[in-house]
Amino acid sequence: MKAIDAAHKFIELQFPHCNAALLGGSVARGEATKTSDLDIVIWDDSLSHCYRESFFSNGWPVEVFVHNFKTYKEYFKSDCKRGRPSLPQLVSEGIILKGKEEIITSLKQEARQLLDKGPEKWTEELTRQKRYFITDVLDDFIGATRREEELFIANLLAELVHEFVLRVNGQWVGNSKWFIRVLRKYDELFAEEFVAAFDHFYKTGEKKRLIIFVEKTLENYGGRLFEGFSIGK
Repeated sequence: MKAIDAAHKFIELQFPHCNAALLGGSVARGEATKTSDLDIVIWDDSLSHCYRESFFSNGWPVEVFVHNFKTYKEYFKSDCKRGRPSLPQLVSEGIILKGKEEIITSLKQEARQLLDKGPEKWTEELTRQKRYFITDVLDDFIGATRREEELFIANLLAELVHEFVLRVNGQWVGNSKWFIRVLRKYDELFAEEFVAAFDHFYKTGEKKRLIIFVEKTLENYGGRLFEGFSIGK
């Protein structure tokens, strides 16, 4: 069964009395793969709380994010605060399954405005903290002599550098498959260098290229930070 038909039937069966529903995710973007699920956001104002639930329906795995007309705003706010706007993205790109046009339009406009605004700007102090943490982890990576330790330190470096570069430049961060997608959207060349540096280390175990990449990245924002750094002094 086609995704849109499966989604409609799912709503009719499981949430027939909801006020509105949108189908988002990779299906809505036309990027579905054989492992994609149906990401559905539901609004039901008769509910006192929000929740998430998984189903298997009409041949599709289904993930539902169920809200009333107050709780979704709280999630919009918390998602944006952490710099990863998962729910606003789902709503913005969603295909209408159910709901009055004026309600859906308002929800989508609200989500799009948040996405276009971008995340809250980091303070100078927070930026310094993040530089320090990257410096500290980089030194751990340089000093590590065991392969198993190097692997997981490299993973942490990837997370920290990804977050740092995007957030200091007013960009949203991503995870999983969105990790590299948001980097490419921000700067295609930097994303290519990022992937090449980490891929080289993972394939060969040779650390120099990755070390140079991280140090070069830090230099664009003031360089390494250790001496003179403090928190709460």
